Amino acid sequence: MATQELLSQPHLLISYDYENEWLYADWIGDQDLQSVQEGCEQLLEFLKAERCQKVLNDNSRVTSMWSDAAEWGGKVWFPAMAEGGLKYFAWVYSPNHYSRLSTDLMLGYTTSPIVATFDDIGTASAWLRQM
Repeated sequence: MATQELLSQPHLLISYDYENEWLYADWIGDQDLQSVQEGCEQLLEFLKAERCQKVLNDNSRVTSMWSDAAEWGGKVWFPAMAEGGLKYFAWVYSPNHYSRLSTDLMLGYTTSPIVATFDDIGTASAWLRQM
């Protein structure tokens, strides 16, 4: 797989997958309002820089609730991502129940782009490839 690492931080790794032409975001550990907002802003910058339309957002290693960022994510960040060119967003749920609730809460505030949720990376990747 031809990927380029764009960002490596303790709570987030972002890479660009040239084969599939999407950003891959791997969120790690406990997340809070600050880590989510900073990571999302970085994703937005890379989306614009790479001129891509798809994101594979992996929360499978997230270990906490981050619901305080949900409204901001749905009402501010997702519209900015759509404006930046994002069309399809595949979101892999965390196995952590509270993180899953945070995801669903954010998506309740989201009207675009097209976001689909998945329990595993394989299914999420397959869906994103078809889009």
